[in-house]
Amino acid sequence: MRPIRIALTKGRLEKKSVTLFETMGLDCGALRDKGRRLILPLYSDGELQFEAVLAKAADVVTYVRHGVCDFGIVGKDTLAENGAGVYEVLRLPFGVCRFALAGKAGTDFYAGYHERSIATKYPAVARAFFAQKGMDVNIIKIEGSVELAPLLGLSDAIVDIVETGGTLAANGLEVIEDIRPISARVIANVASMKLHHEQMQAVLEEMNAAMAVAEFN
Repeated sequence: MRPIRIALTKGRLEKKSVTLFETMGLDCGALRDKGRRLILPLYSDGELQFEAVLAKAADVVTYVRHGVCDFGIVGKDTLAENGAGVYEVLRLPFGVCRFALAGKAGTDFYAGYHERSIATKYPAVARAFFAQKGMDVNIIKIEGSVELAPLLGLSDAIVDIVETGGTLAANGLEVIEDIRPISARVIANVASMKLHHEQMQAVLEEMNAAMAVAEFN
């Protein structure tokens, strides 16, 4: 059997994942000094135990869904939008932020009865949020800086990820309502969990134990 493959979201989640792996006792030298490589070996006691695969967040889910990676570490934001077909098996204590509805500071988003336009990178999350409220809204998909949409008059508000709220404030926006908290998650391939259950479960137990003592600064 090939080494267990773990797809990692590039960037901040990748760095936090290295801390988790090193707490598990894995040699992450190749991952820390990766250069342009995208598949990196992770050793334990000199033996190749895992391969880390670096990818964009949405692709992490795709690689796990199709079984070319056994595990993935990805934000709950990505799973909320495109997480079908994988198991969500572990909640991690990093990548913590929240989905929020935000709009121009000092305005009453809920005033009046007109149809509202919402700009977002996360249309599924936005639709579900307003469906729970029984509100019909016009969803506009934005790929870049979603804060621009209400400033340019394209939308009444946005649904986006908020950490400190600093970017919102700098652009004259404010949180209207929190939608849900999010953090990084470990996902697993459905077939791998069934065919290699003991091995996969042992990895999750190691991660869980390491998570309890690791310092994710």
